[in-house]
Amino acid sequence: MTSSPSKNAPHLPPSSAGPHLGSPRSLGRLRQQKSAHQLSSNYSALNGPSLISQQRQQQRITGITQNTPIPPPPVPAIPSPQKHIRARSNSDAVVPHPVNGGPSLKRIQVPKKPIDPKDELRSLIRHGPRSDMPDALQSLRHWILVDGLEADNDGMSDLRIYVWLILLNCPPLSTDIYLNLIRRGPSPAYAKIRNDTHRTLMTNVLFQRRVRENSIIRLLNAVAWKLYDAKSDRLTDSGRITNASNDLGSPELQHASPAIKHAKGASTATNEGSEAGGSEPGIYVQGMNVLCAPFLYTCRTEPQAFIAFYHFITRECPGYIRGAMDGVHKGVALVERCLTVADSRLSAYLTSKGVNAQIYAFASVLTMSACTPPLPEVLLLWDFLFAYGSHLNILCICSQLMMMREELLADPSPGKLLRSFPPLQAKEIIALTVNLVRKIPSDLYEELVHHAE
Repeated sequence: MTSSPSKNAPHLPPSSAGPHLGSPRSLGRLRQQKSAHQLSSNYSALNGPSLISQQRQQQRITGITQNTPIPPPPVPAIPSPQKHIRARSNSDAVVPHPVNGGPSLKRIQVPKKPIDPKDELRSLIRHGPRSDMPDALQSLRHWILVDGLEADNDGMSDLRIYVWLILLNCPPLSTDIYLNLIRRGPSPAYAKIRNDTHRTLMTNVLFQRRVRENSIIRLLNAVAWKLYDAKSDRLTDSGRITNASNDLGSPELQHASPAIKHAKGASTATNEGSEAGGSEPGIYVQGMNVLCAPFLYTCRTEPQAFIAFYHFITRECPGYIRGAMDGVHKGVALVERCLTVADSRLSAYLTSKGVNAQIYAFASVLTMSACTPPLPEVLLLWDFLFAYGSHLNILCICSQLMMMREELLADPSPGKLLRSFPPLQAKEIIALTVNLVRKIPSDLYEELVHHAE
């Protein structure tokens, strides 16, 4: 039995029948209508009422017909079409005018990045000095003394050979000049050269791995021809007629090869130099093979090594390549005199033991300390010698002796220790040499400068 509806229950019109307003279905429908209204608000403003608006209007008319009071929905505010406004760029910024004559912002310059010393050195090599030449050379010398050339563990540097060429004042050389000297064949000193080249730094692994004996032979042979030509020119200019000039005019040699003619003339000229007591420069002396070794190791090509080595022995130490090597003997004597000034006790002790510089210093003087390993330290030492003068090698030898001072004074036979110097320590030797220069009297230093001429 069903219960009848209550008498007090409100009467609902047919249009209001359906789910309760608080039910999920009703709320979901309201959200859909609200979302659809928001999405089509701009479209309604431009193209008239939407389908949902027309449906609501029809429901409103139906409610009025059925005498059902339905409140009108709130009219949402129609947003005006938004205008896109771009953000202000840096170019839109207003540059203020200078106040009270102050500097304008456009004239302010950003400070430049500091120049790397290595880049500055490359610019000097490639483009030349920006200021006066003496100032640029002084800066280069000071930079070598303070910072040094950058190199790897093997002593290789891509800038070293160019720095050496600058410090030695070597002019550019055409490769054809070097090749023409090679094409002339064996020089008069070829036999002596072949006897020495295989012994050149034979225990140095770095040198043997990079430089071949054929390169040493070609370089020394070309230098011998160059020295021979210079010697022949001096003999011709002085008006002396040698027997070689007479022999070259004989019928037997008129059709001979140029190498035989040069060999014949060179042998006579060399004999005259020997009879004159060795006052004339020779074309090859023992030790030149060791002197050229650092140049071949450092240079990129043989012509580079040739021009650097030739200018070094003819301008820095021509007395070392004379037949009697008088410059070397003067340097050995200066080692003892400078050691007496630098360390009188050590000098007196070596003298009392019968150890003189002729025994321990001759090879180091002749080869500019290149006979003492390791080779990378030799290159560092040569950077210093080329920058401030090769005569400082005498003081470098004294510095090596002073570094061995305690061991020499404690040994009853110091001559045994001095048969071979300990490995070079270029930075320590250079530091001691710079301090030692201040102790040398001016007259002794003057002899030091000119002893190799």
